[in-house]
Amino acid sequence: MSEKTYPGIHPLFKDSHFNEVEKKIIDTLSKEFFITNGGEEIKLGYNSVYKYIILNPTEIYTDMFNLDREIIVVFSNYESIQARTLDVFEYILKKHSSLRIEKICNILVSADSNVENSLETLVKNEPETQVIIPFSYSELDKVKDSFFFRNRFRKYFYTRDLFAFEAPLKKDIYFFGRNDLIQELTNRLKSGENSGLFGLRKTGKTSLINGIERNLLKDKIRSAIIDCQETSFNQRRWNEALFYLCLKVKEYINIELEIPDESKFTEKDASHLTENFLKECRKGLTGPIFLIFDEIENISRTTAPAEHWCNGKDFALFWQTLRSIFQRNTNLISYLIVGTNPTCIELPKIDNIDNPIFNHFNPVYIPGFQVKDTREMVRKLGKRMGLRFEENVYSKLTDDFGGHPFLMRHVCSLISKEVKELERPVDIGRNSYREAKDEFIVNHSNYLEMIISVLKDYYPDEYEMLSMLANDDISTFNDFADLHPSYTAHLLGYGLIRRERCGFDFNIDSIREYILDKSKYKKIGLTMEEKWSEISKRRNASELKLRKLVRFLLKAQMGAQEARETILNIFGEPRKSKLSNLSYDELFDANKSEIYFLDLGKIISKQWDVFKNSFDKTKQETFKQLEFINSSRGDAHAKVISDEQFSYFRLCMSNLENDLGDML
Repeated sequence: MSEKTYPGIHPLFKDSHFNEVEKKIIDTLSKEFFITNGGEEIKLGYNSVYKYIILNPTEIYTDMFNLDREIIVVFSNYESIQARTLDVFEYILKKHSSLRIEKICNILVSADSNVENSLETLVKNEPETQVIIPFSYSELDKVKDSFFFRNRFRKYFYTRDLFAFEAPLKKDIYFFGRNDLIQELTNRLKSGENSGLFGLRKTGKTSLINGIERNLLKDKIRSAIIDCQETSFNQRRWNEALFYLCLKVKEYINIELEIPDESKFTEKDASHLTENFLKECRKGLTGPIFLIFDEIENISRTTAPAEHWCNGKDFALFWQTLRSIFQRNTNLISYLIVGTNPTCIELPKIDNIDNPIFNHFNPVYIPGFQVKDTREMVRKLGKRMGLRFEENVYSKLTDDFGGHPFLMRHVCSLISKEVKELERPVDIGRNSYREAKDEFIVNHSNYLEMIISVLKDYYPDEYEMLSMLANDDISTFNDFADLHPSYTAHLLGYGLIRRERCGFDFNIDSIREYILDKSKYKKIGLTMEEKWSEISKRRNASELKLRKLVRFLLKAQMGAQEARETILNIFGEPRKSKLSNLSYDELFDANKSEIYFLDLGKIISKQWDVFKNSFDKTKQETFKQLEFINSSRGDAHAKVISDEQFSYFRLCMSNLENDLGDML
């Protein structure tokens, strides 16, 4: 065959196992595609028989949907689609070379006349399902032109957002990059080495665990995954947690062995009961038992939700047991610890007990995508959705988001939402990308917050270092880096920063922009002009919110008429007469009434009972801070403000912003 594929049927194609209706359908398909293989009958389950063919997409499908591999077409001669119908595709894929067969796209030809609705119902809770293009026997019996097929493909490719995945990936279909890391960790486990894998939230830790599990299953090796986030595990004491571990090993390995009753797993006996059970399990296996502990911080010191792990000795005692079992028994167990922060292996002692896994292995951090990985993921998924990304977008995505696949997928998902189905296929260049990136930073910063929140909550020193670096406080950052090298090592490992010849810099520009926005009023060493600018910007923004708060609460407490008279009396003459013809709401309209920041402070002070629950400070402290904020105004007359005054302004302003934020 030449590189360009034309419609037709391979000379060696065999169709003797198809009925006449199916042969006619195959002939119809051959007018649009090149049929390469006649397949065979597939028997799954009780009396379930399916047939299939394999076809090659022609040039138009390569251009429109980036389809350049062979596609499986399953014939289901049943009037309703069952879940097992989808299993047929996976069964056929295993029979053929994975290099030849398209993984994301399949075609289903069904005797179900309502096949599209039936398929939608079947896969609606399965986000990782391949793109399955459905046709019914009856409609393929009367196809008039090739656009029928192209429009059906367009419908299922261009209306589905292949970038929008929130949950960890369980299958290979939409998994990109990091195969080398999966192979490395798998080989370590097989060779009897223990490992620790760490990364921030949404960096793909659980997807990697699923990939390791799939990789081991290829060699018929089962691993036991213990989710430390599961309360059934982390609410148990260390000895009871060993019983839970045995339960999980039995469940995952699927072995018929009796576990001693949980009541026997006492502090004295839990260790040898666990060891004996694992030895019995090992007899039925060809290799060691692989234990994977996900979300390890849920049983780690200082970060665990349960007191006995967080502040007690349970972590030390639990790992004393597993470490001892590992050392006493060659080729019995290997374990992989997965979590956010490697502190659990960096603490030398837990109270007066040596940490059993202190420096037990070097932590492995999940790396960000390189440009080539970003290109593979975005280009492959994008082209199937009718989005043709220009080459420069891949490097921009990688730089702006540090190769973080979760973030990059969501930016691309925003682009997809902006492009209408009828416009596709369409080229996506720098302008489209920039708009999506800006929207993501402004309206979807919750994803960035979610990713680095673990630093803010549990490792505030590292987060503070990021804030220093974002605000160009390099000298303080370097002081921290010299005093605590482990902090810098964590940030480098996470891929949040990188070390350059002249020092450290952010590796994820979007994180820097987010932190700058959150800590923009912490920067030190400002010029007088910068101080005036900050005072003006923050004061004006808060004045609008303060005006809204006063207007709403006074009216709610007194009613509009009484509240109006109260405000006019506070204004006094001559303003009272000047504004007496205005309604209550018009008094707060800057275009009709001159109501100043100082006025709002006086209203709050004189009507404190109305506002006292809105502010965290006392009446005197609140009014004092409002007065200082007002008197700090430097934009009108270029008032010189000292560093001490500016620091106090920031304190007053932060208090006010927090109060207004809570209320509004």
